[in-house]
Amino acid sequence: MSYSSAFSPDYKTARNRFRAAGLALGCGLEAYSIEEIGTDGEELTIDVAMLGNPKAQKVVVVSSGLHGVEGFFGSAVQCALLEERLKNWKPPADLALLLLHALNPYGFAWLRRWNEDNVDLNRNFLLPGEEYRGSPQMYGDLNAFFNPTSPPSRFEPFLLKAIALILRYGITSLTKTLPVGQYDFPQGLFFGGHAPAKTYRILDANLSRWMGEAKDVVHVDLHTGLGKKATYKLFIEDAPESESTRWLTEKFGANYVEPYQTRMVAYKFRGGLGNWCQAKLPQSNYKYLTAEFGTYSVIQVVAALRAENRAHFFAPANHPCREWTSQQLKEVFVPADKVWRDTVVAQGLDLVERAIASL
Repeated sequence: MSYSSAFSPDYKTARNRFRAAGLALGCGLEAYSIEEIGTDGEELTIDVAMLGNPKAQKVVVVSSGLHGVEGFFGSAVQCALLEERLKNWKPPADLALLLLHALNPYGFAWLRRWNEDNVDLNRNFLLPGEEYRGSPQMYGDLNAFFNPTSPPSRFEPFLLKAIALILRYGITSLTKTLPVGQYDFPQGLFFGGHAPAKTYRILDANLSRWMGEAKDVVHVDLHTGLGKKATYKLFIEDAPESESTRWLTEKFGANYVEPYQTRMVAYKFRGGLGNWCQAKLPQSNYKYLTAEFGTYSVIQVVAALRAENRAHFFAPANHPCREWTSQQLKEVFVPADKVWRDTVVAQGLDLVERAIASL
């Protein structure tokens, strides 16, 4: 198949395609409503497909759409996997495959990165005892720039403003402020929420059952928007010298695996899904890979996030900026370019096959 054809035009189509492909392959299917509706009034659900022995000692997890609009890509990989790559695959007796489709169905359906409460779900998975409050020291100072309380304009000199900000504060200070997660500005970017979101609660109620008796887990969480275009990196939180990093490097390649400390601009963020999964299943050897597939520059991505957020909160319902900011956001996270789409889905499928082979 042409891998660009694995992309669906909207959430509703993607969901139906995923479920149909899973059913045709003999997967066990489950669906969990988030009690919201999509653009056509459709029910929004997190869908789950399970293939293989439910009591398997080894499980490969592939999740998509934690960041809403990025789900177009993750869903394309999952659908291509079910429709083509796994057609004649017989899972070994000791291995199972778990596909989590559209972890943020609201953002997927409505072309937002955030959920129905403006929450960045990858900042919402705080560990027991952690509080949903607090922000990086400089976030309040930068709030007016990142989250203006007015509709966006196509003619705003965002790039010049961003360059001035970088020159004033330094790129390291900014990257340790904006993306790390904040819990004090509900209408701001990278808001982690004030309580566990519906997605958190659904995973909390079901993850242990899905994993069953698994002793070894490799979890690939599919994302876009960071890195060189049409390439990918596997971000991990393990130390470079750890046994886990050595194992992952051996299985997935030194060119792809990037521990937190070795990134060009390293920052720690709160509430990540990976750390939460590992804490939830301490009895398992749980390896979590954030697979980031590059699209556009960081400046372009932040500009699109900022503009869409302004339109969402501060533009009238019929204002034209709502449409162009949504489409711009979709483009920076899921480029329409056929070559990009063919390339990244092929890479995503190869990555999943490597994960299966690793176990």
